[in-house]
Amino acid sequence: MCYMKITAPQGFEIAQEDIKTIKTRYCLYARKSSESEERQVLSIDSQIKEMLQLAEREGLEIVSMKRESHSAKETGQRPVFNEIVEEIRDGKYNAILTWAPDRISRNAGDLGKIVDLMDAGKLLQIRTFGQTFSNNPNEKFLLMILGSQAKLENDNRGINVKRGLRTRVESGLWPGMAPLGYINQKRMDKKCQILPDPDRAHVIKQMFEKVAFEGWSGRKVYNWLRFDLNFYTRGNKPLTLSGVYRIFDMPIYYGPFEYPRNSDNWYQGSHTPIITQELFEKAQEQLKRDRIVRENREFAFTKLFTCGMCESGITAQEKYKELKDGTTAKYVYYSCSKARDRNCKNKYIREEELIEELFKVIDKVSINELGMRIKLEEEIKRFNRLQRLATKGTPKYSINEDDVNTREYAKYVLREGTPLEKRELMGHLRSRLILKEKKITLVE
Repeated sequence: MCYMKITAPQGFEIAQEDIKTIKTRYCLYARKSSESEERQVLSIDSQIKEMLQLAEREGLEIVSMKRESHSAKETGQRPVFNEIVEEIRDGKYNAILTWAPDRISRNAGDLGKIVDLMDAGKLLQIRTFGQTFSNNPNEKFLLMILGSQAKLENDNRGINVKRGLRTRVESGLWPGMAPLGYINQKRMDKKCQILPDPDRAHVIKQMFEKVAFEGWSGRKVYNWLRFDLNFYTRGNKPLTLSGVYRIFDMPIYYGPFEYPRNSDNWYQGSHTPIITQELFEKAQEQLKRDRIVRENREFAFTKLFTCGMCESGITAQEKYKELKDGTTAKYVYYSCSKARDRNCKNKYIREEELIEELFKVIDKVSINELGMRIKLEEEIKRFNRLQRLATKGTPKYSINEDDVNTREYAKYVLREGTPLEKRELMGHLRSRLILKEKKITLVE
């Protein structure tokens, strides 16, 4: 067992009979940064093995063992370390056993917490593989020097990394994961070099061509990728609509790139372009026109249903299909937005099918009769006024508000109404609508 003799602080006297010997209880703390610059540091399992051997050799009592994979550069960002600080304050243990001082802290804030615990008499000792730090001025000073040295190393490493990245981008090298359509060069002597992806580069080029020369919208490109090509990213996931528009916004496909993002620092890439600058600019012109149309596009039933599998919202998209006679048919599909679960498997449903499902439940749903009635009365009055104008004041017949059933009127709007009228109708429903496996259920 390890014991420590507690004496009075400097400047104070204490009676011999009051001198106490306190048992030292250790928390073994092993940490490995998750960051690439510390990949060569001893692994957590190796640290624990070495420390347990040291504890056995010297008879140290370990009452707790904690491990953490987290960078120590930022103050207060390590949950396990913060837990250790609180448990020392609570008296669960009064010493720390760790591989090296930099395992405890690489920043002034966390190091200050440790020194404060020593000053308060809560933390009696820090043992490392080659050093011991007790609650005395010299050893605490040495601990702070070593902690500051670790911070200096971190800061210098960060500066060197930034300098290296700046040198690479100035040479036209891409500093990170290659954008879709490219792949990273795996050879270490060709770090940051990217090559056209043999499986996807030609698809990226086709995307720009279809927008620039065929007038396709971004959504039509998305549908083509999703439903016709069954196109997947390197992560084996379908490309999202926002991902499509992000590709069209990246000049890197013809050469230049910005780094960091939104910095307005542009560099000319040394990689092989997939498209020409002319093709990129032509596609941008078409997308501007498409954006004006998209901003005014409103689907009838978006944001009105809840996915029955993951409780995300329901979104809509258009799909175009070329018919045998050469014309193009447009279909509207509704599907889970996957806001809560990117892997949601809820099936998409065509708008015509969705309306048929609404027909089945319209007699069951709770409708704001008053709101619907007011809308219905306005429509009847408008129809009667039109009759009078058409017949010069002597209509053959007029409609009485009492003769029209509210729910039948709702069905008429579903079948014949504009997207705006359909949305207004759905706004009068009091029931919550759940869409699952192409079926609608009601929740009061």
